[in-house]
Amino acid sequence: MNRKKKIVLIGNGMAGMRTVEHVLKLAPEAYEITVFGAEPHPNYNRIMLSSVLAGGADMKEIVINDLAWYEENKIRLHLGDAVVQIDTKERTVVSASGLKAGYDTLILATGSNPFILPIPGARKEGVIGFRDIKDCELMMEASRKYKKAAVIGGGLLGLEAARGLLHLGMDVSVVHIHPYLMERQLDEPASRMLKRELETQGMKFLLEKQTASIYGGRRAEGLEFADGSRLEADLVVMAVGIKPNIELAKEAGLEVARGIVVNDYLEASAPGVYAVGECAEHRGIAYGLVAPLYEQGSVLAKRLAGADTAGYEGSVTSTKLKVSGVDVFSAGYFNDTPGTRSLRIQDELEGTYRKIVLQDDRLIGAVLFGDTTDGPSLFAKIKSGESVAGKEKELLLGYAPGQAGAGASSPNARLAAMADDEIICGCNGVTKGTIVEAVKGGCASVGEIKACTKASGSCGGCKPLVEGLLHLYAEGDVKTAKEGICGCTPLGRDEIVASIKQMGLKSVREVMNVLEWREPEGCSKCRPALNYYLGMLWPAEYVDEKESRFANERYHANIQKDGTFSVVPRIYGGVTSPAELKRIAAVAEKYDVPMVKFTGGQRLDLLGVKKEDLPKVWEELDMASGHAYSKALRTVKTCVGSTFCRFGTQDSIGMGIRLEKAFERLNTPGKVKLAVSGCPRNCAEATIKDLGVVAIDGGWEIHVGGNGGVKVRAADLLCVVKTEDEVLEWTAGFLQHYREQANWNERTAQWVERVGLDAIKAVLEHAEERQALAARIEDTLSRTTDPWKEIIENEELRKNFEPLQDVQLQNS
Repeated sequence: MNRKKKIVLIGNGMAGMRTVEHVLKLAPEAYEITVFGAEPHPNYNRIMLSSVLAGGADMKEIVINDLAWYEENKIRLHLGDAVVQIDTKERTVVSASGLKAGYDTLILATGSNPFILPIPGARKEGVIGFRDIKDCELMMEASRKYKKAAVIGGGLLGLEAARGLLHLGMDVSVVHIHPYLMERQLDEPASRMLKRELETQGMKFLLEKQTASIYGGRRAEGLEFADGSRLEADLVVMAVGIKPNIELAKEAGLEVARGIVVNDYLEASAPGVYAVGECAEHRGIAYGLVAPLYEQGSVLAKRLAGADTAGYEGSVTSTKLKVSGVDVFSAGYFNDTPGTRSLRIQDELEGTYRKIVLQDDRLIGAVLFGDTTDGPSLFAKIKSGESVAGKEKELLLGYAPGQAGAGASSPNARLAAMADDEIICGCNGVTKGTIVEAVKGGCASVGEIKACTKASGSCGGCKPLVEGLLHLYAEGDVKTAKEGICGCTPLGRDEIVASIKQMGLKSVREVMNVLEWREPEGCSKCRPALNYYLGMLWPAEYVDEKESRFANERYHANIQKDGTFSVVPRIYGGVTSPAELKRIAAVAEKYDVPMVKFTGGQRLDLLGVKKEDLPKVWEELDMASGHAYSKALRTVKTCVGSTFCRFGTQDSIGMGIRLEKAFERLNTPGKVKLAVSGCPRNCAEATIKDLGVVAIDGGWEIHVGGNGGVKVRAADLLCVVKTEDEVLEWTAGFLQHYREQANWNERTAQWVERVGLDAIKAVLEHAEERQALAARIEDTLSRTTDPWKEIIENEELRKNFEPLQDVQLQNS
């Protein structure tokens, strides 16, 4: 039996993992694959970091390949463990943790690092780059303490950072050394239009300013410029460029210049070693855009799979993006130079600008602002080098002269004219041909195309083009085709729930069969959703399907990046006792728990518990689970209220404990956090919780739909009641109404915004309906027990807790 060859990939980013994806498609059984990632996260879309910062996406939404994908493809993944040494003679690598791995093929995809200006003060606290999730987290944290931010760099990255900081409530100034913004992607007229638009959003600009130093004490307090002027700032984000991460390759003796030098087959200077992505330098160029990196990955994958392939010859780059809500496109050489001629048209009323650059009757560059529909077709002509003599006005206007206007050239005609190799989804490198093939293969909605090809799965800017291709190439009527809860079905949440009710469907498998799921086994999106809907509709009959839950919920603890678990017992209202604390301490000592930490929800978290120890840990704690791992009631945070505080008007501790004991173990569409404040000073932060109760003289306010996470939302006032019993009744009614009406994975903040507070009030203000909802939630809760009791008492279930492998299932 032939031994599989070993691939070691250093770098878990977009370029390297795209290469691995292609290898798995072309030669799925040829290699054993090991991946080392310096970050403690699975492969994610770095392009979407600005959306995370701006609140448009959650961290989990930008993951490209979740941890389950690595496991399914038998990839050994080592997260948070950077490679620190390469031995090209022995063909081995060594990681920071001391792990040694041999390779037949080594792929370097180490990416790049943010360039930090070498100026005085650059190492002060409060000075950061903008390159990864950690940078996003630092900016979010800073925005909660500080108000003035300066972004050095008026390129794409700088503007994205600035927009995110604006969203976080900071006063943001962008400092740029050039006379206009985004000079690498836009010409001056388009840049001026962009600047005006961004100023209306609240951004401030200091152009033609050279930063000389960052002043302040331990922490940055502002910038001083070469002309002697100053700008106050307690957060400084440097977005002045990137530099390939080549130190590891350099230490290994590989040839490096600006990047790791590679040939047309992405081979580095040592046998069996390749480089792709931002760390690679090909023909003197190191690319920073995603499309060239994906092209490199495709060539390398074919090479490794033994498939015929022409070498990589470099890329003509294009940029299609949305900068703070403004559509921008540029490609090729768009500046005016000797030997070229430019045509441009600008519409100040519509806020659009178009420019094309010609040389020897060939289109060599283009800039579009406001309307980027024609970007792909213009880019195709730039790449082809074909003559456009006589078509100049058509290219500039987007329609042939003599026609009534831009509308005369239909979108369908433009899409049909595109070549199959034109990139439609720049974020994921998906071509028109790939999308058309998916449509002809049966994909009948944008959601299904997304699931099949990943097109429109990131920033969403290409969604109109994807939808246009769907309508153009689908056989039959696609007007009824719509996005379902996932790519496995065109059915939405309401249709699925109605069908389950009407047909009396009682299992996940039955729902999939009867409702004709396209994927008979479903996926990680629909299976948990169906499991929840069935449990919500049939609490007396449905048996929870453990295999349809995420790993955290199956093990009743949160998986950490090193494969250990976090155990959080329930501490009602944040109130504990000396005996309980001693018990927790004894368990922590006995099982060598590395860390015991107070959580934001007033509980104790035992971090670093081994999987095989989980049953005994829970048994010896003898405490209810805090459900810190599930979509359920998590915590009820309280202040001390009238029990001790001189400002307290009501017993917030008693109210909080009563609420927590009433609704613990309640499964919900998304995680639910409650809080009770004993007076309007609101020390328990009740007005940014899913449901918050605030004591006032003679009664209680109930606030709903708050969120203190990535996208902060203040809760809305639902009602004012007089008694604790009324608080419980209204809380029960609200939670059950949310359980019955919200989409799976939809937090109360999103649900309240979607359906409107008035619609929720209209239901709950009727006492009979409110009491009926409360009765249904009580019936559901009466049928639940703490999940650990079953495992502690069932020897067969306890056997399932074997040590985990390197890769765990991702959790929502």
